[in-house]
Order: sequence, then structure tokens, then C-alpha cells
Amino acid sequence: MGLFDGMLGNASSIEPRAAMREFGRLLAQGEEIHAAYQLIRDSFLFTDRRLILVDKQGVTGRKVEYHSIPYRSITHFAVETAGTFDLDAELKLWLSGEPEPITKQFGKGVDVYEVQALLSTYVVR
Repeated sequence: MGLFDGMLGNASSIEPRAAMREFGRLLAQGEEIHAAYQLIRDSFLFTDRRLILVDKQGVTGRKVEYHSIPYRSITHFAVETAGTFDLDAELKLWLSGEPEPITKQFGKGVDVYEVQALLSTYVVR
């Protein structure tokens, strides 16, 4: 991930194996990470059961909030691809009972079609 992308809040992909090493203790028995993305300090993980948002807080990042979103809570989602002048792709997730979506931005190297396919697979269940 480029530093510039990170400063702008754009996520870049990380290998699922590396994410398993770092976040494996968050997973239920048999749960697997299928895709993972990282900002400078924050991450989000797509497992076969849920979406996990990792929010490192404070100056040191020692305090961490793990937000688990079961796919059944996602009412709908939108994926916007990068354009000619807007080089960032965007993901919006609407959760049941929440009027505003959760929004995440991706750097130009992230395959947003992969993200869309993952969500299509798990949200529709």
C-alpha cells in the first residue's frame, strides 16, 4: 500500500494468510478469511461468516475496536469503480436499522469486483 493512499484513507489488499496470522484469534472455529484490506492502521476482513472492521484507536493504536457485522445484517450494498479523474473505488454497506451506510475507499490496485463478488455470495444467503 502506498503511503499516499493510506493518508487519503484508501484501503489496499493484504494476503488472507497474513491476515489469518494477525487476526486469527478473532475467528470462530472453522471460520476463514477470504479477503482482507488495510488502511494505515485499520483493517477490514471478509470471512465466510461475517465482515470484521478493525479500528485501531488513539495515538499508539494499542486500543482496538473489533466490529463484527454478520452478512445477514447487510440490507444492501454499492460498489463504485474508479474513474478517470477519481482514482478511488468505494464500497457502501447499509445495515438493518442504520440510516447511513458504512463507507470504505479502496486504492486503485484493489479489485473492487472481487469485493462485490464476495458480498454477493454472502449477503444473498
